[in-house]
Amino acid sequence: MSGPDLTSDLPCCKHVEEQLYVKTPLIESLPLSKRVGCSVHMKLENTQPSSSFKVRGISHMIQVKMSKGCERLVSSSGGNAGMAAAYCARKLKIPIDVYVPSSTPDYLKEKLVDEGASVHTHGAVWDHADMAARQKAEQPGIAYIPPFDDPLLWDGHETIIHELVDDLHGVTPDLIVLSVGGGGLLCGVAQGMRRVGWEHVPILAMETVGADCLNAAVKADRVVTLPNITSLAKCLGSLTVAKQAFKFSKERRIISRIITDKQCIATTCQFLEDHRMMVEPACGAALGAVYCDVIRDLQNSGDLRPDLKNIVMIVCGGLCVNSPQLLQWKADVGLA
Repeated sequence: MSGPDLTSDLPCCKHVEEQLYVKTPLIESLPLSKRVGCSVHMKLENTQPSSSFKVRGISHMIQVKMSKGCERLVSSSGGNAGMAAAYCARKLKIPIDVYVPSSTPDYLKEKLVDEGASVHTHGAVWDHADMAARQKAEQPGIAYIPPFDDPLLWDGHETIIHELVDDLHGVTPDLIVLSVGGGGLLCGVAQGMRRVGWEHVPILAMETVGADCLNAAVKADRVVTLPNITSLAKCLGSLTVAKQAFKFSKERRIISRIITDKQCIATTCQFLEDHRMMVEPACGAALGAVYCDVIRDLQNSGDLRPDLKNIVMIVCGGLCVNSPQLLQWKADVGLA
């Protein structure tokens, strides 16, 4: 089954688009359900062609830009956003430059090159690479494709919610759990939930210590900039959360929680044992809501209902991991 037709739902979309993302499976997880005491369904965005949800919004944005005459693309990400942009550029036959920070592993750079991207290393963290990408985009005919902070991306990401409405057959979830990096997924999900009448359903937004720009903003009651990214979850590595994500946290029920890198890596390893799927730490942050008893603790404190029946867990992506890397992370946090 094909996903929702963006051209029929979105006023900004006046052209026919090629759907470059797939409708991902929604499957019940018995291990997660047993741990939390209610039904947990996993939305497997790690099965996308580019291995993450990012392809939804980025494919939409690129095609909007192309309809306006751009001849080349530039993106800034050594992770899921860069891969999604490179994949879409290859499928749509348009050249792309991807700027990555020096922390990007060589195997990820190689994947980008395999997709046909021209890869440039700039700066120590994503924010530095992003500045270089924005400078490149000042040249005529080049369109900048950001990783998370643009309404066109959120429009694409909200298709996750339309698919959930279809697959849940009229059942409204009691909770949706997701990871937050820069806030693009959160914005798309919150926007989609508003569109389908799920504004009353809380969102549990998970981050890791050291890549917790949303949690820092919630605590400060304003958007703040982290001094550095110290977490192993580099794909959550934005120093500043999208302003719209923080705005949503003020307008609707979004619960922000963080776990440690050690908890995150332990979660990733247990998820591999339970489901035979390897996901990155950025994805493990969301899964930690169950494996690290965050949901149980919220129920005990009265922040979540004790009688939850249906939870949706967005398994956001699995690109930024391989077996040697996972073993190294285990050693780094003292789990080896």
